[in-house]
Amino acid sequence: MPKPYDRTATGRDGHHPRRGELIGREAEMARIAAALDAGRSGRGGAVFVIGEPGVGKTRLAAEAVAEAAGAGMITARGRVSGVGPSVPYRPLMEVLLLLARDGLLPEPGELGRYGPVLGHLLTDTGGTGAGAASPIMVAETVLRAVTLIGRRGCLLVLDDLHEADAATLAAVEYLLDNIAHQRAVLLLVAGREPCAATELAARAGQRGAASTVDLRPLGGPDVHLLVAAELGIAPAEVGGRLVQRALNSSAGIPFVVKELVRDFTLHALDDIPMPSVPSAVADSVRRRAERLGPLGQEFLGMAALFAGRLPLPVLQHAIGCDHRELSAILRACLASSLIVADGPGAQGYAFRYPLAAQALLDDLGPGERAGYARRAARAVAELHPGLPGVWCARAAELHGQAGDSGQAIRLYCEAAERATTDAAAPLLIRAHELIEPGTVPELRATVVEQLLDAVAHSARFDQVPALVATLENLDGEHGVPAQRRAGMHARLAGIATLMGRPAQALRHHDIARWLLGSRPEPAQAALVDLAAAQTELNRFAPDRLSTAAGFARRAVAAAERADLPAVVCEALLVLGQLACEQDESAATTYFMRACAIAHARALPALRVSAEAHLARIAMRHDGRAAAFEQARQDALRMGVLPLAHESGAILALDEIRRGEFEAARDRIHETAAEAARLGLGRALSLLRLADAVRYAHQGRRAEMQDALERLAPLLDAAPGVRSMAYGLARGFCSLLEDQHEDAEREFAQALAYDAENPAAVDFGRHGIVLLLGVLSGRMGRRHYADAMRASAAAARWNRPFAGLADAVLLGREGRFAEATAAASAALEAAEIYPVARHLCLRLVARSAYEDGWGAPVDWLREAEEYFHGRGLQAVAGACRALLRRMGAPVRQRRTGTEQVPPDLRRCGITVREFEVARLLAERMGNKDIAVRLHISPRTVEKHVASLLQKTGHPNRAAFAGAAPGLLTGSGPAVPVRV
Repeated sequence: MPKPYDRTATGRDGHHPRRGELIGREAEMARIAAALDAGRSGRGGAVFVIGEPGVGKTRLAAEAVAEAAGAGMITARGRVSGVGPSVPYRPLMEVLLLLARDGLLPEPGELGRYGPVLGHLLTDTGGTGAGAASPIMVAETVLRAVTLIGRRGCLLVLDDLHEADAATLAAVEYLLDNIAHQRAVLLLVAGREPCAATELAARAGQRGAASTVDLRPLGGPDVHLLVAAELGIAPAEVGGRLVQRALNSSAGIPFVVKELVRDFTLHALDDIPMPSVPSAVADSVRRRAERLGPLGQEFLGMAALFAGRLPLPVLQHAIGCDHRELSAILRACLASSLIVADGPGAQGYAFRYPLAAQALLDDLGPGERAGYARRAARAVAELHPGLPGVWCARAAELHGQAGDSGQAIRLYCEAAERATTDAAAPLLIRAHELIEPGTVPELRATVVEQLLDAVAHSARFDQVPALVATLENLDGEHGVPAQRRAGMHARLAGIATLMGRPAQALRHHDIARWLLGSRPEPAQAALVDLAAAQTELNRFAPDRLSTAAGFARRAVAAAERADLPAVVCEALLVLGQLACEQDESAATTYFMRACAIAHARALPALRVSAEAHLARIAMRHDGRAAAFEQARQDALRMGVLPLAHESGAILALDEIRRGEFEAARDRIHETAAEAARLGLGRALSLLRLADAVRYAHQGRRAEMQDALERLAPLLDAAPGVRSMAYGLARGFCSLLEDQHEDAEREFAQALAYDAENPAAVDFGRHGIVLLLGVLSGRMGRRHYADAMRASAAAARWNRPFAGLADAVLLGREGRFAEATAAASAALEAAEIYPVARHLCLRLVARSAYEDGWGAPVDWLREAEEYFHGRGLQAVAGACRALLRRMGAPVRQRRTGTEQVPPDLRRCGITVREFEVARLLAERMGNKDIAVRLHISPRTVEKHVASLLQKTGHPNRAAFAGAAPGLLTGSGPAVPVRV
C-alpha cells in the first residue's frame, strides 16, 4: 500500500507553516507520493504537472524531489530554456549531466551500442551531435542508463516542457511508453496554454501512459496560511483584511502572493495599503505580453484601462481590428494566462488578477497612456450614445486617465446622479480628487454639493475634512457666490448632526445663516432652514420640537418654490418624525407625501427613508416588525447607513419588549460596533440606550448601570435620550425589583428632563407612567383622557398600560364588568410583550382585588410563576405576599417545583399536590396514596379536595379522566377565571 503524503503545512492543529513550506497542495502531493511508491516497487510511471505561470508547478516539483530523496531515490532535474537558440534534448542532457556529476552514470561502454549516444549527449552541449541522433535512440539511451542506476528508484523531473522542441517531446513520448517496468518516475512540468506538450499529456492520459495533476490557484484559507508563512507569524496574527487584499490582488496565484507579502511590514498589518506591483510580477507580465506582438500589446494596454470584465466591442473599435484579428488576440492572451474567461458561458473576459492590468499600465508612458484613454473614450461614446448605465462612469474614468479632468468631473457627477446611494459616493469621491486649482468654480461647487449629500446618506464621514478644505477655497472674487456656499455649510450642519456633534452643527448653521444674507434665494434658504430644523432637534431647550417644526415647514415652502424635491422630502420627513407621537395621522400624511415625491423624482435614498417611517408606524400599531426590518434591509442594501443603524436601534428595543434578549444583544453589539466605526454618533447613542434597556428589562441593575455609563459621554449631544434612559431603563428596572418609590422618582425625573428637552420618542408618558399615576391616585379620568388624545397612547406597547389604567378607573367608578373587559383587552394586547404583561398583572392585581373586578388571584399566580422562572425574586415575592393578603393558597417554592406543569403551577398546585395528582390519575384510593407517600389519609383527603377546587373538576373521576393531559402539560390549559 502506498503511504500517504504526510508533510504538514496546513496551519491546522496548532501547526504554524514556515516560509518555504508547501501550502495547499496536499492532494496533489499525495498523488505524486503514490507514484513514487509505485516506482520504487518496479511499477514505473509518469505524472504531468500542468498549470498557469506562477501557480507553483516548479515548487511542487521541488517538493517531489525532496520527497523522493527522503525515500532514498536518485533524483535529477532538467529544464527547457526559453533563452537563446533551441537545444534539442536539453532537459534530458541536463538530467544526464547531473547524474554524471554525482558519479552515478555508467560508463558509455556499459551501454553497448547506446554508449556513443550517451557520449554525444554528455559532451556536445551545442546540440550538433546529439541533435543528429533520433529521438528513439536518445530516449532509449536515457532509459538504459536509468535501468542501471535506478535499483533504489529514480525520479527524473523535466521542467518547462511547453518550451520544448519537437525532438525532445518525441523522446519524452518514447519514455512515457516504455517506463512502466522501470524503477523510475517521470515528473513532467508544463504550462496550461495549448501547445505540443499539453497535447502530449492528453494523448498519454488517454492511453494510460501518464496521469495529470492540474494545479489550480489557492483558495482563501490557503492564501491566509501562505501570507502567515511568508511573514513568519502565526495565522491568527494575520488580519482578515490583509488576507482579503492579497487574495483579491493575486487571484490565489502563489507566486504573486509571495511577491506581494515581501512588500508588507509587520506593523499594523490590517491597515497596510495595497502596494504597487512587485517588480518580479511586473517582469513576468511584461515578458508574457511581449510574446504577443505589437497588436497584442496594444490590445492589453487598452484593456488595462478598464476594471472588471473587458468590453471587447469597445476595445476592438478603439484599436481598429477586425473580428478575425480580435479572435487571434484573445486566443494568445488566454494562452498567456494574462486574461481568463469570465462570466456565464465564458462569454466575457477579464484580467487574471488586478496586478496584471496595473503592471501593463505602469509600462505605458504618460503620453501613450493618455492616447490609449482618449481612443477608448471616443470608442465608448461612439458605441454607446448618451452613455447609459455604467458607461457614463467608465467614460469619466477614461477622460481622467486622458488628462481631461473637467470632462471627467462632469461625467462622474452625471453618473452619481443616476446611481444608487452606495454607488454614488465613490464616483463623487473620484470627481473630488480630480479637482485642480484651475477647475471651473461652478464645477467645483457642484462636486462639493453632490458629495456632501452622498456623504450624509452613506456615512462616508472620512471625506468631511477634505470637503471643508475645498469649501474654504471656494470664496474670493471669482469664486462661488456666498449664498451657494451657505447651502454647503447647511449640508455640513446636517452631517454634524448625524455624527452627534451639535456644536459643529450649530457653527456650520451660523455660518450658513450669515452667508445667506438678508435677501436669500429660495433654494439656499430652503437648505439653511432644513439644517436649522435638524440642528434645533439637538439643542437643549423646552421649545426645540416646535421650533424645529417651524423651520421644517419654512424649508418645505422654500424648496417647493425652488423646485428642490430632495429638500422637500427631507423636510417632510422631519415634520413626520416630530408629529408622530402626538398626531400619527399627520405624520403618516407627511411620510406618504415624501414617499410619493421620492418615487416621482427618482430619489431612492429618500424613498426608502419614507417607507421605513411608514413601516415603523405600522409596527407601532400591530407589533409586527417584518415590514420595518425589510425597510432596514433595503436601506443597508442601498447604502443609506444612518437610517439603517438608527432603525437597528428601534428594532432592538422592539426585541427587548418581546423578551427576545439574545437577539437584541446580537443586533445591538453588531450594529453599535459598525456605528462607532462609521462615526454615527446619533445612532450610537440610541444603540447604547437600547443596551441599557435590555439589561433593565431583565432586572440586571449592575449591567444596566454599566451600559448607562457607556451612554453618558453621548448624552450631551442627544437631547431627549436622558429622559428615555430614566423612563425605559431605570424606572422599569426598579419596578422589576419591586422598588415602587424608586420607580416613581425615576419616572418623575424622566418627566422633568422631558419638560426641559422634549423627547421625540415616547419614553412611557402615555403608558406605564399613566398606569402608575392612576394606581397611586395622582392621576384620574381627566389625565387619562388627556393622554389618550396623543397618538402614542394607541401604540401596541402602550395599550396594555393605558388599557389597565382605564380598567382601574372603571373599577373605582363601580363599573366592574367594563373594568374586566378593559383589562382583558389590555392583556390581550400585551401577549407579545411577556415582561410587560406580567408586570401589569402584578401592578393592577391589588386594585382589582379591592374593587372587585377581574381575576387578581389568577393574575398574581401567573405573574409569580413567570417572574420566579426568570430569577426575578423580588417581584415574584411581592406576588406571593399579595396572594397571602388575599387569603389565597401560595405555592411552595421547594425542590421539584419545576416538575409541575406550568398550567398547574399557575393555578397554585404545590409539589405535594402534584404527587397526589399523579397517584389519583391511577385511580388509587386515599389509603393507598397515603401508604405510598407516607402521609395520613386525612392529609390525602385535603390534598384531593384542594386539587379538585383549583382545577375546577367536580369529582375524582372527572379529574382522573383529564389527568393524562393535565399532568404532562399536553392537554387543554386549566381554565383561568377573568
